[in-house]
Amino acid sequence: MTTTRQIILVPVTIAALLLSSCAALEEIAVPPQVTLRSIAVKDLDFKRQTFVLNFDVTNPNPLSLPVKSVDYGLQLDGQRFASGEVLSSFTIPGGGDTTFSISVDLDLFNTAPQLIGIVRDGMRRDIPYALEGSLGVDLPLVNPVRFQTGGTIRLTSNGVAVDR
Repeated sequence: MTTTRQIILVPVTIAALLLSSCAALEEIAVPPQVTLRSIAVKDLDFKRQTFVLNFDVTNPNPLSLPVKSVDYGLQLDGQRFASGEVLSSFTIPGGGDTTFSISVDLDLFNTAPQLIGIVRDGMRRDIPYALEGSLGVDLPLVNPVRFQTGGTIRLTSNGVAVDR
């Protein structure tokens, strides 16, 4: 093989490999299914309330997704309950599922009117929730993977029941 031919073949081969790996990465961009499993009260005092949001996540992709961050927004009865971004480190197995949790701190002064209404109504009726966000995936060339879901919750004497 001549040197000129090698000079042309090497970049063409590299480009073909890069394009095929991009196609493989597009396959993992199928959004995982994230659902709210439960809301638990961790701590309550006059200034601050801490809740733990527990999630189930299913990965329909053939490759595992190493997650490095979770950006989320949760609305209860049409009102923002919690939002933020947390650094996290877990892996969703390819074709499998896992769970993860987020600790949320609320300020009573800013959230009291909404929480009082939700607590009052939540004992009598189902409260709709909407969850949306993205999972920051720790893979090169892969953008955050968005998710969106909803359902209802009901406050019970044992805590919060989630209906998916």
